[in-house]
Amino acid sequence: MLIKLEFRTKMETEEGDSVFVEYFGNYPLIRILDFLILGREMDYSMTEIAQNSCVGWTSFSEIWPKLISKEVVIFTRKVGNAKLYKLNTNNQWVKELIRIDKVMTKQETEKMLGKKIYV
Repeated sequence: MLIKLEFRTKMETEEGDSVFVEYFGNYPLIRILDFLILGREMDYSMTEIAQNSCVGWTSFSEIWPKLISKEVVIFTRKVGNAKLYKLNTNNQWVKELIRIDKVMTKQETEKMLGKKIYV
């Protein structure tokens, strides 16, 4: 049984999209990356990733092999018949995406609050 995870820790726009999706567009690849960035410490089955990213299986199955081949995601373990994957935080490209996500979220938070936030 799969449980749809409802992450609310990432800043969301009025429309419900995260800042990452707002900046880069509401496309399947962006939604997958957004979900994986948000939950980068955990591993997920392909089904969980597709469902929690709100991406249909057909679109997901076209995108997924590219993410594997570019080492954006990596296999972590097998639980029963399910293979689990997570964001490859050792990949330089992924590190930059995470950094950009943090910068965008910080800027949007500052705009929303109307002041500078020092981290």
